[in-house]
Amino acid sequence: MQKTPLCLGVLLSPYSMSDSNTTDFTNPSTFILVGIPGLEMAHVWISIPFCTIYVLAILGNFTILFIVKIEPSLHGPVYYFLCMLAVTDLVLSTSVLPKMLSIFWFNSREIEFSACLTQMYIIHCFSAMESGILVAMAFDRYVAICHPLRHSTSLTNTVVAKISLAVVVRGGMLSLPCPFLASQLPYCRTNIIPHSYCEHIAVVKLACADILISSYYSLSVEFLVIGLDVFFITMSYIQILRAIFSLPTKDARLKTFGTCGSHLCAILTFYIPDLFSSLTHRFGHNVPLHFFILSANVYLLVPPLLHPLIYGVRTKEIRDRLLQLFPHKGV
Repeated sequence: MQKTPLCLGVLLSPYSMSDSNTTDFTNPSTFILVGIPGLEMAHVWISIPFCTIYVLAILGNFTILFIVKIEPSLHGPVYYFLCMLAVTDLVLSTSVLPKMLSIFWFNSREIEFSACLTQMYIIHCFSAMESGILVAMAFDRYVAICHPLRHSTSLTNTVVAKISLAVVVRGGMLSLPCPFLASQLPYCRTNIIPHSYCEHIAVVKLACADILISSYYSLSVEFLVIGLDVFFITMSYIQILRAIFSLPTKDARLKTFGTCGSHLCAILTFYIPDLFSSLTHRFGHNVPLHFFILSANVYLLVPPLLHPLIYGVRTKEIRDRLLQLFPHKGV
């Protein structure tokens, strides 16, 4: 698959080696990233929105981290998870954009094999972590709405730390086999990767050996991580909606549901591009290759831009603190 997040390799891949220059390689030490195949002449123009998105994402997520750090009233579970989300977004975008921009601007296409595997691991690991963070935030909303009196005693700093550690360990452990399996394959077809970064299946498709293990493992991670996380989020919100509809007045229901607005928007910005990319790659067999690559890039670049905007606009505490930093412009 052309989408990255959780080493979503599948057997149905749009890559075709007939379009590449094939030579007799034996485990080359470097690979060549094409960028966006078919749109090489437009790379400079494509880099403008990509660079703008990256700069705004960096500024937005660092702003979230700064505000949470300096505001004691924001030192709570949901904001700790929000900080984890911001760090994850920063790592994801930074692991891809600098190299991509060097391809677009300086035609610097080479990447060391070890660096390629490192990039692959970071993307898959932090994508899995981001999905886990959204589950943790759903659990926080569940406890806050369904068991409000137990929220402060249930989600203590120790519990939040354990949940955070579990999210990090799960992402790291499940993603580790992807680069490991890729490193064990012999590469003798070509060293040209028809992608803008080291996407798992884009790399292993270059191997001159059976890649079924890598493909089936990536599918297993897809179902285990995305499937289970969406299931747990759905179950949390079923309980949340039941609690909301049991409230006596419409105003109380709307006010309580409003506390979930930011999290719901974050879920949509993460999983909708993921679902769109999955459906496109499974059923869009006649879709041009550059569309697959662009959709994979959108998956990694757009959520880091939207998350700080969502929480900055919809979360009153963050919005008020931000306006206090710029009193003359904020009024």
